[in-house]
Amino acid sequence: MESALHLYALLLLVTVPPMIPNSALLAGAGALAATGSLNLPLLATITLAGTVLGDLAVYGVGRKWSGRATIWLSRSPRRRSTLAWMTDRIQQYGVPSVIGVRFVPGGRGMGAITAGIVDLPFRRFLLAACLSEIIFVTCTIGLGYLGGRFVPSGGPTALLIGPAVSLLVAGVTLVVQRCRRPA
Repeated sequence: MESALHLYALLLLVTVPPMIPNSALLAGAGALAATGSLNLPLLATITLAGTVLGDLAVYGVGRKWSGRATIWLSRSPRRRSTLAWMTDRIQQYGVPSVIGVRFVPGGRGMGAITAGIVDLPFRRFLLAACLSEIIFVTCTIGLGYLGGRFVPSGGPTALLIGPAVSLLVAGVTLVVQRCRRPA
């Protein structure tokens, strides 16, 4: 039981910062929940709290230090173009763009800081963060849980499920954005 407490604490620590890739760890935790080693509702609650808190912290940085954040993001052409692209998407689509970008590598942090910079209202950002993280946590832990139940251990299929779901969610979001775009 004590080792499970350490794992819950570790999961909280790695889900708060947006720049730490944690999908594999969360899927592994989901597989442990399938075997009964971890409590699934507690696992989902802890990881959801960590991811939303991390999103809110980065959003707060963008809000409070938008000038400094913009200067820092403008130092390289790649970051500058990403900031311009995200700014356009958030101003044009709002909540759906923040949700969709969550599933693009590096998008969680960039979406949150840009939402703060462009002054997306807090309640709208909170809604976007909660919805995107509910989808992320449910998919990631859920796929690990299903993998722990049904996929033979060591199979390559289990490794491809997470990236496939991320691409699917990002693709659906882009389609929705295109459909909502005025003609």
